Amino acid sequence: MQSTKQIIKSVKKIEINTKHLVDSLLQGAYHSIFKGRGIEFSEVREYVLGDDVRTIDWNVTARMNHPFVKEFIEERDLTIYIVFDISASGEFGYQRMKKSYAVELAASLMFAALRNNDKVGLCLFTSDVERFLQARKGKRHVLMLIRELLYYSPKHKQTDLNRVLVYLSKVLKKRAIIFIISDFMTGRFYKPLKIIKRKHDIVAIRIVDPRELEIPDVGFIELEDEETGEQILVDTSDYRFRENYKSTMLKMAEELKRNLNKISIDLVEIRTDEPFDVPLRKFFKLRKKRR
Repeated sequence: MQSTKQIIKSVKKIEINTKHLVDSLLQGAYHSIFKGRGIEFSEVREYVLGDDVRTIDWNVTARMNHPFVKEFIEERDLTIYIVFDISASGEFGYQRMKKSYAVELAASLMFAALRNNDKVGLCLFTSDVERFLQARKGKRHVLMLIRELLYYSPKHKQTDLNRVLVYLSKVLKKRAIIFIISDFMTGRFYKPLKIIKRKHDIVAIRIVDPRELEIPDVGFIELEDEETGEQILVDTSDYRFRENYKSTMLKMAEELKRNLNKISIDLVEIRTDEPFDVPLRKFFKLRKKRR
């Protein structure tokens, strides 16, 4: 059991480790890409020539017997949610656990939001939504979220992204930017993802360990599925086994990318043996071009 002093020290360490990235990369790029993506209703006014017909308020138009349109204003503050996979597969890691790497990434996004006075919320999930914290502003709130990321103890080991997406679609009433941080080692979840995408801006961030992509030749080893506990003895000196495994993992990655692309959701792929500022920089650059 960690003492309060140890917890504060760990959270502070995360803040220090992510400060340079937030200062040099995320602060400017983050807001220039996401600002203005949200709009909220302001009022209705009479239609004038040149107005977008899609903004016509048909209820008011019918009552007044004259066309009226809805006016919207750009939201100044964004609402950010970090949807974080805390299932057992995050405990895997060749040099560093995927979860540890993902926590720093999540913290960087939180501090970037903090710098821009945005609200930040957190959803921790496994096969169920284990912890949901409403988006709020302020440094104290962000530090509390990071503490949850570091020290929350999951009740379940497996992953069910379907369930968390259905839950979020019900509880998130206001438009938000949702970063889903996971290894996406889960079943099909594209239907609820497509539904929630209609209202929210979704960014999928996939965390991958190099040993999950390619198994080295080290003879007989016992592999264990972190989520199910299933164990299997394999001969990694068998070239065909290694190639089949590599091919299977590549196909899974391509299927994920293809299916997300179909519903216009950005995918950022991050390896735990590389600094995550490189793929993030690439993502922000591509996103900026599309604005």
